[in-house]
Amino acid sequence: METRRVHLVDAFAEEPLSGNVAGVVPDADGLGDEQLQAIAAELGASETAFLFPSEAADRRIRYFTPETEVDLCGHATIASHGLLAGNGTLDPGVSTLETNVGVLEIELEEDGTVWMTGEEPSVRQVDPDYDRFAEALGIDPAALSDIGADLPIAVASTGLAFLVVPVAFLESLGDASPDFEAVEELSATYDVAGVYAFTFDTLSAESTLHARMFAPAVGVPEDPVTGTASGACGAYLDYVGAFDGDAPAELRFEQGHFLDRAGIARVRLEDGIHVGGTAVESLEGSIAIPDPDQDDIIEI
Repeated sequence: METRRVHLVDAFAEEPLSGNVAGVVPDADGLGDEQLQAIAAELGASETAFLFPSEAADRRIRYFTPETEVDLCGHATIASHGLLAGNGTLDPGVSTLETNVGVLEIELEEDGTVWMTGEEPSVRQVDPDYDRFAEALGIDPAALSDIGADLPIAVASTGLAFLVVPVAFLESLGDASPDFEAVEELSATYDVAGVYAFTFDTLSAESTLHARMFAPAVGVPEDPVTGTASGACGAYLDYVGAFDGDAPAELRFEQGHFLDRAGIARVRLEDGIHVGGTAVESLEGSIAIPDPDQDDIIEI
């Protein structure tokens, strides 16, 4: 039976078993969709990244949750390129990555930080149905409406869309108890991957905001640290003028603390939206690949 090397890599982390874990298969050439989905389900990470040769870029990547393929995943991108840097396959500098949403630029810094440049940002405000949003998130409606006059709820994207929901206080965000069925219905209503709730009330004085992200519609009830949603939130903050036209050179988004997977996503707003972080490998091994013609690959 064929085997492939697989890795678990913690993204937006400086030490193992923190941040957001991604599966990474650095050589997925020749594997079919059913095999890719089966591997992602077996590894069980919120997303697994599969790397392929590309004629359009330096490499191609596809992302699978345990349940479905998604077009873009920030933390799995950071994890993949952190792994390539760690094993000497990728040198510092700029490379290109073919994804389902187009070709993106990836920059690797000398210190191992990986930066992903998102697509052209888009932001649109939505009607503030605070009672519905609050019920879905398990948050007091006042924690949303009190801040809503200055920070509206919106759908934002730099390649993958999220419903961005500002929350007044960290206590309210930390106490959130989402109704995942209702969150999934919200995701369908607004055609987004998930709900990214954030507050400027942070644990660390160095952080810009604290966030939680819920995406049950793609099989991820809560994600520890979310790169694509951080990029979307960066676009949102720029759109609403959150920094009075004088944004810091770099934003720091803390996330994952309520899952005991604390991590930091770094965001830059100059010349596009850029999301960066470091990655640490936590596990390496081999996985057996069933023949696609065998029945046992259909379900795991």
